[in-house]
Amino acid sequence: MKIAATALGLVLSAGMAMADMSVQLGGGWSGGKIPAGQQCKLNGGNGGTPPMRVSGVPAGAVWIVAYFNDKSYKPLSRNGGHGTIAFPVRGAVTDLPAVPGMTARLPGGAQVMAAAKASGKYASPGYLPPCSGGRNNRYSVDLKAIDKQGKVLDEIRDFTIGRY
Repeated sequence: MKIAATALGLVLSAGMAMADMSVQLGGGWSGGKIPAGQQCKLNGGNGGTPPMRVSGVPAGAVWIVAYFNDKSYKPLSRNGGHGTIAFPVRGAVTDLPAVPGMTARLPGGAQVMAAAKASGKYASPGYLPPCSGGRNNRYSVDLKAIDKQGKVLDEIRDFTIGRY
């Protein structure tokens, strides 16, 4: 199932949300140092997104859209600078599995909504793993729960996933 382009437009232009959702990192991600091997290939890793458990997902949500950002590097610091991935909602508690970086082919029904905004040797057709070369950049994610019409039902902004 593909998310309609109109739904993406609605997600990007949505207004206020209730902010009752919460998120917990898994797979060795703690919000501190990025786990070993989770950096980009250019820095010797083979990273993917952190697995996350989202609780308090509102009724009617069909997707959790994750906008990955490098808050320390302005060109990739907002609106999914490191890629935007949609994950299907599985209930009020939804596990977002780790998906690989540097590819548009994702498991578990996840879909690339927008490729990372990096270019040249950093270009990725999907998620770009942390790639700052260990400069202690802060990586974050914005999460939006959306319904089948593309309306944002709730969101979490600027959740730190780690530093690299």
